[in-house]
Amino acid sequence: MKAIICDNWGAPSSLQLRDMPSPEPGPKQVLLRVHVAAVNFPDALIVAGKYQFRPEFPFSPGGEMAGEIIAVGSEVRHLAVGDKVVGLGSHGAYAQEAVVDATHVVPLPKGISDADLELAGSFVLTYGTSLHALKDRAEARAGETLLVLGAGGGVGLAAVEIGKLMGLRVIAAASSRAKRDAAVARGADEVIDYSSEDLRERIKALTEGKGVDIVYDPVGGDFAEPALRSVGWRGRYLVVGFAAGDIPKIPINLLLLKGSSLVGVFWGEFVRREPKVNAANMAQLFAWLNERKINPLISKRYPLSQAPAALDALLAREAVGKLVILPQQVD
Repeated sequence: MKAIICDNWGAPSSLQLRDMPSPEPGPKQVLLRVHVAAVNFPDALIVAGKYQFRPEFPFSPGGEMAGEIIAVGSEVRHLAVGDKVVGLGSHGAYAQEAVVDATHVVPLPKGISDADLELAGSFVLTYGTSLHALKDRAEARAGETLLVLGAGGGVGLAAVEIGKLMGLRVIAAASSRAKRDAAVARGADEVIDYSSEDLRERIKALTEGKGVDIVYDPVGGDFAEPALRSVGWRGRYLVVGFAAGDIPKIPINLLLLKGSSLVGVFWGEFVRREPKVNAANMAQLFAWLNERKINPLISKRYPLSQAPAALDALLAREAVGKLVILPQQVD
């Protein structure tokens, strides 16, 4: 099989396309023929050696994929060769074949189309993160106001859609017209261009000075403090990620003044520690997907050899919605 391989920590340009032996699943694992691999921010962090853990070299990046099972481990009973599934892991997806723990595999309905397989393989992490953030961490209530930073990216658009399904008023902040248009198309009530507008003043105007109830922040950087200052009484600020690269230093007296909360969102650890709650969340997401109540946006598809370019586009914050890699298409 062919795979994108990381031999040393660095930029996406250091990754190489290679012929590799087909992996063998362990007793509690399955082997997938990977049809689609999602491009997510943690993938770039792992390649750079900046994530919470570091796989042993050589490895293939990519933690979210969908495909068809082509082999099962000796102790796996609930999955079979031929099943189409979503697989989640720490790495391994940027390859034509990948081994996944059977406990991290979500079976898909029989007869699922290739288009729906592509959607299923690219929405679990972003929508799972956003549902966990808004439902479990913010405990969002219908009628509240949600500010989404980075609203044109994968997790940002997911937060916009889920926020609307939960009955929230959604204010979407993004730096380009294409990203703001995508947020409006998915239900955003108001938009803010934080490349040209004053974030705090615009939020004051949109909320009549009351501030927002929830901030969803996958960006970090320079907009974190003004967004936190725009939270209303008993507001919740969700720390989702740091796509801007800089981890902001927050004056914690701001929390005291508003009776507000700074709330961490780490979906991967939540999945490990609270599998039953996550299973319920996944059931809800797949029901919404089946009912077309959520509409994940895939803006660009890359052949396997162009995986470094996909990661570069993500790091440059050029992506609108999700980017995916199609490993069976090499060039």
